[in-house]
Amino acid sequence: MNMMESMKLRIRSVEYLTMLKKDHTYAELTQMTGLPATVLNRYIMGKVLPSEERAQELIAIYRKSFSLEHNIKKRITFDPEGYFDNSSILYDTLLLKDIAASVLELFPDTDIVLTSETDGIPIACAIAFTLGVDAIYARKHREVGITNYIEQTYVPSSSGKLMSLYLPQNALGKNQKVLIVDDVLRSGETQKALINLAERSGARVYGLFVIISVGDGGLNGETVHSMVTY
Repeated sequence: MNMMESMKLRIRSVEYLTMLKKDHTYAELTQMTGLPATVLNRYIMGKVLPSEERAQELIAIYRKSFSLEHNIKKRITFDPEGYFDNSSILYDTLLLKDIAASVLELFPDTDIVLTSETDGIPIACAIAFTLGVDAIYARKHREVGITNYIEQTYVPSSSGKLMSLYLPQNALGKNQKVLIVDDVLRSGETQKALINLAERSGARVYGLFVIISVGDGGLNGETVHSMVTY
């Protein structure tokens, strides 16, 4: 392992430790890791990094103790009418980073990430950063200053109203492998509109990833993945 890889590993172990601290006391972390609370605090507060060997041990403890799927489900809150709020997932940059790491294993050859405004943007950016590619998003309205758009109309089942997504004409390159990303898949109309935009741009749809899937919206197969399904 070279110096840069080692540094990334050590920083990542501290990020994992910080995520564990959200649900555990220092006393509990001491039981889990065998490390004094003072040492754990110095790691979490960024005063010192663990050695490479200890970083590997901390990551192994995290993987054993932390269920990404369980943590995502725990963050989702439902109101009496059955609607849910997933904003605490989208606000948590470390959690998004961990989700993105799992996407890297699923879609390693992605050329570019595509989503729609607005709730898909945080996870799309986290995934694009992890993959080392750009993230673009289709807008719900035309923007001043951009003259050439590809427009895709669709009808969300939730509203029954005709809506449009707009993608700048040259945002996607021909034959680029596009990973379509969103926070939630319900009826699938928005994701299908993104697929159509990508294909009309001459790009290739490499896969579809969502954090939460409520049904499959008619979208399924080996290239469709979600972290949590209801």
